[in-house]
Amino acid sequence: MQHAVRGTQSVLGESNGGIPSDQQAALDDHTKATWQIVREKLRSEFGATAYRYWLDPVALITVEAGVARLGVPTRAMRDWVTQHYLDRIQSFWHTEDENVHFVEIVVILSSNGNGKNAAASSNAATDHSQSAKAGAVRGRGGNNASRPDQAANEVDTHKSYGGRSQAPVSGGRKAIGSMSDDGISAALDPRYTFDNFVIGKPNEFAYAAARRLAEAESVPFNPLFLYGGVGLGKTHLMHSIAWHIRRTQPHRTVIYLSAEKFMYRFIRALRDKNTVDFKDQFRSVDVLMVDDVQFISGKDSTQEEFFHTFNALVDQGRQIIVSADKSPSDLEDIEERLRSRLGSGLVADIHATTYELRLGILESKAERLGVELPQRVMEFLAHKITANVRELEGAFNRVIAHAQLVGREIGLEMVQDILHDVLRASERRVSIEEIQKKVAEHFNIKVSDMHSARRARAVARPRQVAMYLSKQLTTHSLPEIGRKFGGRDHTTVMHAVRKVDELHASDPSLSEDIDLLRRMLES
Repeated sequence: MQHAVRGTQSVLGESNGGIPSDQQAALDDHTKATWQIVREKLRSEFGATAYRYWLDPVALITVEAGVARLGVPTRAMRDWVTQHYLDRIQSFWHTEDENVHFVEIVVILSSNGNGKNAAASSNAATDHSQSAKAGAVRGRGGNNASRPDQAANEVDTHKSYGGRSQAPVSGGRKAIGSMSDDGISAALDPRYTFDNFVIGKPNEFAYAAARRLAEAESVPFNPLFLYGGVGLGKTHLMHSIAWHIRRTQPHRTVIYLSAEKFMYRFIRALRDKNTVDFKDQFRSVDVLMVDDVQFISGKDSTQEEFFHTFNALVDQGRQIIVSADKSPSDLEDIEERLRSRLGSGLVADIHATTYELRLGILESKAERLGVELPQRVMEFLAHKITANVRELEGAFNRVIAHAQLVGREIGLEMVQDILHDVLRASERRVSIEEIQKKVAEHFNIKVSDMHSARRARAVARPRQVAMYLSKQLTTHSLPEIGRKFGGRDHTTVMHAVRKVDELHASDPSLSEDIDLLRRMLES
């Protein structure tokens, strides 16, 4: 039997949150009862946590011609449900009603003012006790539909036949999670919420600051500047803030985008001679969130525009949230006046993860997905993969996928086998940037001093120690190390290594410092 995939459709609803009245009429008592049974089976099999986050928002739209059509609010949720739960939904449904052969997952965008979508409305018809919470989680789209000439809804489709999921036929529609008609704001990941953020000592201050800002009705501090290394949770916190504001204060306009996209839109506005519209768009929002602001380093025109946008929003009492990989004072090739503005609010850093935090992240992820991973395997992964959370979660996903696809029991030997490349890289991976940061903290100097031309002993000696450790702990060549230290020649690095080698043997105090730094960097 051939597998069919329907093309993307558009559902133009007249009432009931975007579901046409003829589809609502099709939801007879038997269909609703069947859907409730399927939902209860899903809750029982996957657990309350996974159900609440991924399956509770799924809503029944129609069942007709052997096709059960379900709605979800975002593409990311559609993809996740399709990958992890669609086969079981189809199996449960076919067991209850053998006339249903297809299960179809669609994404529905609604353009009405309060942002209620078809999925929320359908859940209200089938499950009054849960629809209020699900509707709140899906949030309200704010200004998603200010132009009446746009289509009211957009739908993307995934379906399953005989337990096998099919990919959608898509056609270039705007990203779900966009908070403006022309897609200024990037899409928000539904996984990145406060509820799914695992808190530990390295990130508790940043989390508390983000939560305080998201729940405040006025501006508590401006800007909030989040900084930390790659994969430590900056983007997660920014998405969490945006989701929370959209749910609890739908009247506020929120724009979230990367600094790179801000620069791209500004350049396009200059090219099209349309800077007035650009300024109006960015200076009329309630909350502006710019991720990875270090990418505008050295871009003088973009910095100029961002500076003026920043000032305009602050003067109007609007909220600004910025993230970067370094603190404002350590950002390179950023104008001094902009660095000063970025550091004028609350600066919250996210430190490298601890073993306890990494273990907590793995346990939370396993619970959320309803999968079982032996405790000693999670402890092994938390101990061995220390670079960042994204790499840790990627390793987790590989282990689970391998176990499910191959049917191999999860154990330490299996994990070491399939993750040999990740584990080998993790054992030797210490970045020069991390070495510079640790050495700067230890000797109480700025990270920027590592790249500066200052020759004072209080700066030059720590810089030499950092070069020495970079040679010892990384695989970078001498010229590569020199470039990371302000473009210095490889002979300068050679001299630093020789000098620190000599001092290591003759200066007990410096020797202790170096041994301590090495242990910290290798742990």
